[in-house]
Amino acid sequence: MSEARPLGGRVFTIPFAFGVLVILIALFYLFKRFTLGLGPVTGMNDGYPWGLWIAYDVNVGTAFACGGYAMAILIYVFNKGEFSPLLKPAILTSMFGYILGGVSVFIDIGRYWQMHNVFLPWHANIHSALLEVALCIAAYCLILLIEFSPVVLQHFHIKDLQKKLNRVLFIFVALGILLPTMHQSSLGSLMILAGSKLSPLWWTNLLPLLFLIAALLLGYAVVIFETSLSGIAYQNFEEIRLIKKLSNLVPWILIVFLILRFFSVALQGALGAMFAGDLAGNIFLLENILLIAALVFFFQAKNRDKHSRLIWAAFCLILGAGLYRFNAYITGYDPGNGWHYFPTFGEAMVTLGIVAIEVLGYLWIVKRFPVLALPRKKGAE
Repeated sequence: MSEARPLGGRVFTIPFAFGVLVILIALFYLFKRFTLGLGPVTGMNDGYPWGLWIAYDVNVGTAFACGGYAMAILIYVFNKGEFSPLLKPAILTSMFGYILGGVSVFIDIGRYWQMHNVFLPWHANIHSALLEVALCIAAYCLILLIEFSPVVLQHFHIKDLQKKLNRVLFIFVALGILLPTMHQSSLGSLMILAGSKLSPLWWTNLLPLLFLIAALLLGYAVVIFETSLSGIAYQNFEEIRLIKKLSNLVPWILIVFLILRFFSVALQGALGAMFAGDLAGNIFLLENILLIAALVFFFQAKNRDKHSRLIWAAFCLILGAGLYRFNAYITGYDPGNGWHYFPTFGEAMVTLGIVAIEVLGYLWIVKRFPVLALPRKKGAE
């Protein structure tokens, strides 16, 4: 039997100290960004109005954070309550990913001091895909905080408020399924507007659907990857059993994604472009080789019974699906007129700092709050 309880143990370790160092370096470059502007810190320009902070931190990062969304669909829509032990850590990952994704938007905006105008209806551009994404992500961050609050209430033994919240939690669960469906597809809709500037290897009217499916795949892949590692480390055989069952679902979603992906490229008459030998063609082949490798791993029953191979399958899927979304924003995008973009060291360090905050924050919370479903201690009732 397992129970949700704090992991315990030391928080400040050598890897933790290294993460703090990365965060301090990121803060230095953030100080430069907010005092000197975007130009001295980033590689962005008039041809590439966004770079690593949007393409990865928001576009890919929020998709990595779709574990809570993906598990909520499985548990509450398809009534698979047996997967409930995997939900709390997935929501925690989603909470960090989405909140820091929102912070990345704030960092990336040139006139950041006017960001509040997004939330003022009289300044809203109701025809903008970016407006819908901004409002949905902001609302979803609040929803995730509410969905995770029972863990905090349980930790501090505030039982009355926890009971009252549980009565209305289904409303927030429903919103927590609706909002990511809207903004994850809208992140794809945004690149439809790029038209001929986006390579036909990525441009398609199916971008909203493909981005949504990719978010689901990344959500499940991150849950499988994280839970496999923790399950092995803490001998939690219940979680390992659930992950094996979850891995039966993933390849079927991946097959749908690959069929739609190659159908959309064929519809553009661009199948030959993948063998052109240029950056776009080579990176297209790489992302799909990773996805097909993940499919082969997941489909073989003997791989699902070996934890190390299941971790590799999830890792290939994370890289492949993450690369797809990144490529659609950066690698496959060419504004013409000789514009080029490559992230600077400062941009990369800010992104690594955001990742470090997610990892260190996750570790601190699971060690102090009842998030992970761990085997019951001997002698516990």
